[in-house]
Amino acid sequence: MTGWAILAGATHASAQGNGNSPGFTQVVALDECDPTTFNAFAGPDFCKNVTLGAFTTLADLLAGAEAGTPDPGWDFEPDQVTINKGDIVSAVNQGGEPHTFTEVKAFGNGFLPPLNPGSATSVIPECAGGFSTVAVARTRILQGSHLDITGLSKGKHLFQCCIHPWMRMEVDVK
Repeated sequence: MTGWAILAGATHASAQGNGNSPGFTQVVALDECDPTTFNAFAGPDFCKNVTLGAFTTLADLLAGAEAGTPDPGWDFEPDQVTINKGDIVSAVNQGGEPHTFTEVKAFGNGFLPPLNPGSATSVIPECAGGFSTVAVARTRILQGSHLDITGLSKGKHLFQCCIHPWMRMEVDVK
């Protein structure tokens, strides 16, 4: 029953506060990593996918990313939310491998060239240095964990995964 409650919560983009407390919006990071191929490459238990067989192999993920047609199952849901100033955005990783939820000025390439279109090596500034950069490391969300974003100013805010750069979303703060 608990699992169903978690899934049900993921379908709602926001829940408003009672006027005295901030609202809360959940964003879910999803992926379909194939444990066999990802763990053979990255080490045991790297991919902890619990998907019921709808897996993406590492080779398929790399080929799609290079061709500029990344797997649509690797995504932030929802793609866009509108919140009030002071509300909390909670990015929850329900996928099988690590992601980042990094605020960027403009969408662009991440820090792993094989996952950029055409294996491009240019990286947007907010993702430069990968996890060796404290600013990037603090936006990491491991499997089953979450990252709460607070204090967003009014206006449009863009977030992407610095590992899988096609995982993108927009938060509009009113």
